[in-house]
Amino acid sequence: MSAPTVHVCRACDEPITDPENAVAVLHDIGNSGPGWTVWAHRDHADDVERIDPDLLRIMIRVWAAGS
Repeated sequence: MSAPTVHVCRACDEPITDPENAVAVLHDIGNSGPGWTVWAHRDHADDVERIDPDLLRIMIRVWAAGS
């Protein structure tokens, strides 16, 4: 019998010990491969930053230059 998969909450960096409390909040694309699913505690799902801050900074500059 294999050990259960333990996910780590992206919001608080604590392990999610109860599988019923784990929520997949987004999927990060990998540079070489399929990427990975990002998990959070059910109570922390709304606290997870869903956009990369560097990407947001770049896109704001692109949008500002276009206006």
